[in-house]
This record gives sequence, structure tokens and C-alpha cells, in this order.
Amino acid sequence: MQKEHGSAPTTPTSGRVRHRRRSNEFNFEISKTNGDHLLINDHNKYRSMWIRACSSMWMLGGFLLIVYLGHLYILAMVVVIQIFMASELFNLLRRAHEDKRLPGFRILNWHFYFTAMLFVYGRILSHQLVNTVTSDKIFFRLVSKLIKYQMVICYFSYIAGFMWFILTLKKKMYKYQFGQFAWTHMILIVVFTQSAFTVANIFEGIFWFLLPASLIAVNDVAAYFFGFFFGKTPLIKLSPKKTWEGFIGASVATTISAFVDLSTGWLHCDPGPLFKPEYYPLPGLISGWVLPWKEIAILPVQWHALCLSLFASIIAPFGGFFASGFKRAFKIKMVMAVFAYIYHQSFIVPQDYTVEMIMNEILRSLTLEEQQILYDKLGHILQERMVELY
Repeated sequence: MQKEHGSAPTTPTSGRVRHRRRSNEFNFEISKTNGDHLLINDHNKYRSMWIRACSSMWMLGGFLLIVYLGHLYILAMVVVIQIFMASELFNLLRRAHEDKRLPGFRILNWHFYFTAMLFVYGRILSHQLVNTVTSDKIFFRLVSKLIKYQMVICYFSYIAGFMWFILTLKKKMYKYQFGQFAWTHMILIVVFTQSAFTVANIFEGIFWFLLPASLIAVNDVAAYFFGFFFGKTPLIKLSPKKTWEGFIGASVATTISAFVDLSTGWLHCDPGPLFKPEYYPLPGLISGWVLPWKEIAILPVQWHALCLSLFASIIAPFGGFFASGFKRAFKIKMVMAVFAYIYHQSFIVPQDYTVEMIMNEILRSLTLEEQQILYDKLGHILQERMVELY
């Protein structure tokens, strides 16, 4: 029998037949990265929006309750969030097989963690701890000693952890152990950079904690909704659902809300200089044709909020992109807390010494005997000046 020309074999007899992807074939993975993750193309986006809205309301309610309870509860909330962040990051490069061969090695990570916590928070809270304890209580002496020797305690605690690490080294495990040692220290830098500045903002005034946090929240919500309804152009590959439309819309919304919300007069207390209105005359064309007022009242804090909002809407989102690089191991925006603290110290805190600053330094640095000597000397100086005046 003659073979029919043009007939194709039904099945390959040996080996696998590789099929090259043609240039005109549709690449699903590329499509998925460049557009299918956008909220505007998500078929379940309304269900996702409802779930996010409900969970956000619960979180907001809990957050407001903690803020109402005061400084120490806010600090506790930050510490709890920080511990969860550190736990996720510790587990990011963890290998169960190697850990089984190193019993107790995980505890070493937390030893370094709590040593760093004592060092960072001890320095930040030293003024507040002294001021909350009266001089006639035994607890005052304990707090004063802890503050005085805090650096020594932290140093020897770290040295103990370092010696512990050296003693646990095992052959054929050096690479993994030193890698975990370096990873642990990087986590401490990442976690405590944001949390330390956050805690410092809390004790500068709850307002300076709430303002940056609210700006980040407004920016995130606005970015979600603008991306939900208008997002078409992907912004960055690290966060496939982020769009230019959401980024720009959130920037405008955050800036406007920061400036307008503080002008509503919701404070019911004796306001400081930042919250007392300053009046600016309007140009004749605007006051006559556009607006019926001849001048406009603006709080000084509104200008500061405007600066913070620009940072929150343009720079701070890159903290989220950085977090995406860690596979979303943590969610809080690091750069915003740092910027808020630096901005507050540079442009808002008075540079001259105040009575409160001097009193804080006296209570923190001087013993009871030294404070008594200072009191007597100030009394003599005041008496001499009174005699000179009269």
C-alpha cells in the first residue's frame, strides 16, 4: 500500500511535542497583570466593596473607642499592631525544616525585638513617665532608676542575645542562621522606625496622631473609590489594582478634605494659637463678584494640614508600594509617621524653652535633693528681684 500524501500522524510515537506560543497568542499572565486586576474590570467589585465598607466601619468604631480612652490605650494599640507586623515578617523567610533542627531559635528573634522595644520606647516615654509619678511615691524612684540605667540594661540585654546566638550556631546551618540574624535586625529597623515616631506623635498631642492617620485613611478610601469607578490605567506593577485615576483623584480629595475639615469649628475647648483664626483680606474682584465676604478666616493649623496632606497623597502611597514588595506583610504607612513627627518638631514646636520644657527636664534629670536646692536658690533670686523692684 502506498502512503497517502498529506496525512498527519494521529499521535506522537516518541517524546513530547513542544508547541511554541505564537506571537499573536493571548498571554493570560500579562493580561492579568496589566488590567484584569483593576477594580473597574472586577465582576465581584460590588460585593468586595460591601465587605470592605462593613469591615472598615467596625475598625473605625474600635479605633475611635481606643482614641476616646486616651494616650496609654492608643500606645497599647500601636504595640499590638507592631507585634503582629513583626510576627508576619519573622515568618516571611522562615523554614520549618531548619527551625526543627534549631530548638529555641525563634525565641531569640523576640528577645532582640523586646530589647529594641525597651530601648526605643524607654527613650520616648522617659519624660511622660516621670511626669505621671509624683515625687512622694516609691514608684517615682523605680521609674527614675529605670530611666537612668535604661541604656545599660538594653546594652547588656542585646549582648546576652548576641552570645545566645553564637552559642546556638550549628554546622551546615550557618548560612540560614546568619541570614535570619540579619533579617531580624532589618525587621527591627523597619518596624520601630514607624512605630517609634508614631508613639512620639501620640505624646506630642493626640491631634498629631489623628491628623496623619486620618489623612492616610481618607487617601486610601478616595483612591479605592476613584479606582473603583474610573480606574483604567495601571499605576505600578507591585500593586496591580492601583490606577492613575485613583492616585490623582485621591490626591485632590485628600488635599481638599484636610483644608476644609479643620475649618468647621468642631473644637469645644480653649484653643491654642494654632486653632485661633487669622483673617486674610480678599481681593476686591473676588469679594465683590465671586464671594460676598471681604475677608476669610483661616486657622494656622489648616496650612500645616495642607502640607501634611500633600505628603500623604503624593509620597506616603509609596510606603504602601514598599509594603507590597514584602508581599503585604504589613499595612501601616511608614513614611507618614516619620514625616509628621519631623514636620511637627521643625515647624510647629516652639524652638525657645518653655516653662513646661524646663519643668520636664528638672523632674527627669534632678534628684529630690537637687530639686530642693534649685527651689531654694530660685526663691532667693526672686526675693532679691522683688526688693530691687520695690
